Amino acid sequence: MTLSARTASKRTREICALAPIIPVLVIEDATKARYLAEALVAGGLPALEVTLRTPAALEAIRIMSDVTGGHVGAGTLITPEDVRAAKAAGATFGVSPGATDALIAACEEEELPLLPGAATASEAMRLLERGYDMLKFFPAEASGGAPALKAIGAPLPQIMFCPTGGVNPENARAYLNLPNVICAGGSWVAPNDKVLNEDWAGIEALARSAARLGEM
Repeated sequence: MTLSARTASKRTREICALAPIIPVLVIEDATKARYLAEALVAGGLPALEVTLRTPAALEAIRIMSDVTGGHVGAGTLITPEDVRAAKAAGATFGVSPGATDALIAACEEEELPLLPGAATASEAMRLLERGYDMLKFFPAEASGGAPALKAIGAPLPQIMFCPTGGVNPENARAYLNLPNVICAGGSWVAPNDKVLNEDWAGIEALARSAARLGEM
């Protein structure tokens, strides 16, 4: 049994709608993963993206997947092997910087809902043609920021986005105000210094502040 593109996008939309910010996490030490996830979830950010950029990433996903209230996804999915490893580790969704036929097929075969990346109207249209209407706009700031995403949204109102890449507390609101944006991805809620110092209270406070962006 495979996951259809329409069902995958429905599931990723639901996950993206849980909070205005999805933390984008680069985890170097899996022993800190549970505490980090607990702090972020307690702060109101239940959807977590663990990027597959470190040797500790898959173990971190395994640990975080047991945290009550959390929805742990795997980011930086590039190959079908990444998809299979992420699913085996317990990821409930996947995120990719772009999209290839092989990657999409692997996610559908593994029944892992995918948030595929697109930076141009043509890329977004190709994904829409395949049935994907919940996309990641990446790299957001380098691709023109909120004005570019607003322009893409005008002729493609049926597509919703999660902008990621250069999003920070100063510009997040500009993205979240767009009618074609459900949430944004950001790394500032889990700064490396606070993780290294195990400042979980500080990370929870940053998460609460980010969660409030959806109330403004």
